[in-house]
Amino acid sequence: MTQVEKETRAPDAAKLALPTLTTMVVGSMVGAGVFSLPRRFAQETGVAGALIAWAVAGTGMLMLAFVFQTLAIRRPDLDAGVYAYAKAGFGEYLGFFSAFGYWASACVGNVTYWVLIMSTIGAIAPALGDGDTVLAVVLSSMGLWLFFALISRGVKEAAAINRIVTVAKVVPILVFVVLALFYLKPHVFAENWGGADYAGSLFQQVKGTMLATVFVFLGVEGASVYSRHAKRREDVGRATVLGFLSVFAVFASVTIVSYGLMPMSEIAELRQPSMAGVLEHAVGTWGKVFVSVGLIVSVLGAYLAWTLMAAEVLFVAAKDDDMPRFLKRSTAADVPVPALVMTTLLSQLVLVVTMFSDDAFNFALDLTSALTLIPFLLAAAFAVRIAAGGRGGELAVAVLATVYTAFLIYAAGLKYLLVSFIIYAPATALFVKARREQGRRLFSPRELFVLAVSAAGAALGVVALAVGWISL
Repeated sequence: MTQVEKETRAPDAAKLALPTLTTMVVGSMVGAGVFSLPRRFAQETGVAGALIAWAVAGTGMLMLAFVFQTLAIRRPDLDAGVYAYAKAGFGEYLGFFSAFGYWASACVGNVTYWVLIMSTIGAIAPALGDGDTVLAVVLSSMGLWLFFALISRGVKEAAAINRIVTVAKVVPILVFVVLALFYLKPHVFAENWGGADYAGSLFQQVKGTMLATVFVFLGVEGASVYSRHAKRREDVGRATVLGFLSVFAVFASVTIVSYGLMPMSEIAELRQPSMAGVLEHAVGTWGKVFVSVGLIVSVLGAYLAWTLMAAEVLFVAAKDDDMPRFLKRSTAADVPVPALVMTTLLSQLVLVVTMFSDDAFNFALDLTSALTLIPFLLAAAFAVRIAAGGRGGELAVAVLATVYTAFLIYAAGLKYLLVSFIIYAPATALFVKARREQGRRLFSPRELFVLAVSAAGAALGVVALAVGWISL
């Protein structure tokens, strides 16, 4: 084992077993997204389109889960999976972009949690609006820094809290599904089957749901990102697949049963969290309160897991000299505080930006998904390289995962691709700083080409925002 590997391994006291790794995956996936699914789907499609969308998303994400499982076994030397796989497969600069993009997506995703909490409370406190008012941003900011203080106490304590919260937040969602089935109205379900009220072909309807499905499945790679803390390396892959299978049926059920309670045109107009509005329609006010409380517990747990993973990515990238050296510092409790500070600061910045967005929650949700797609695509493509010339089954899974993530980039559309470039391109300053600290050449010819593409995309994105071609 090299010195770098020794430094990046966590002490035995911080090692995590399979159940904890699995709850890290479930805790990351079950967050804000599931509570927003009824409205997001009803705005795009009916029951038929929803079933197809979940079949596509479930198959594609299962392929990605298998990819992370395979890579954890085939390349046990790589920590912080998503970033490390991109670097091993396509070089340091694209590896850096993958690390930064994954980290940025986690930070933006954290903002959706606070927006949704404030929107939930806003139902009884109008001053909070839809989570995007000045008061909502101030209160959310206080929450950001309170969690910073909690996580700074130690990874082990935070992981233990996440395990408890994961159990607590799954229960309300399961209760929602059971109650929705009990109160389901077959004639309403049948009327919502075709999505006749919505323009566009069935393909366009399904395409419109893809970023929402990506968002709720983010976290499927959670055990891989946190792999340096695993007691046994094989547990990383097992936790990934177990976590995915544990929540897929729940996500699909929440969406489909909602169509049997209300006309989808009414579901599409509900305020977020729309799951609360759907259950209120079925059982009365107590249903709304029940879901709202469950949402707050769920979202705070997911925020904890995602903040841990975001800081972990920056920390391991710095350990590998792909980020400035100040990010490799950690405390005796194994907490990478400088990385945690940067994570909280970016979330704070995006939180302020939401005040200027037309739809703060959906903007942050879709941007989170879009930023994650490039890291996912690079990881899947690396799996193709690893499997080429080897086992046919592994190659087929890797190819399917690559095709799926490429389709998601297409489904995201030009708007989010350009906004992603605006975020990616300036990050190169961190890469340059790291190279200068090492006294190395800043860019190779191939890296200069990648830089030119990202800079051109960012410039086009700024122009598009300035002249109104796209808007936040």
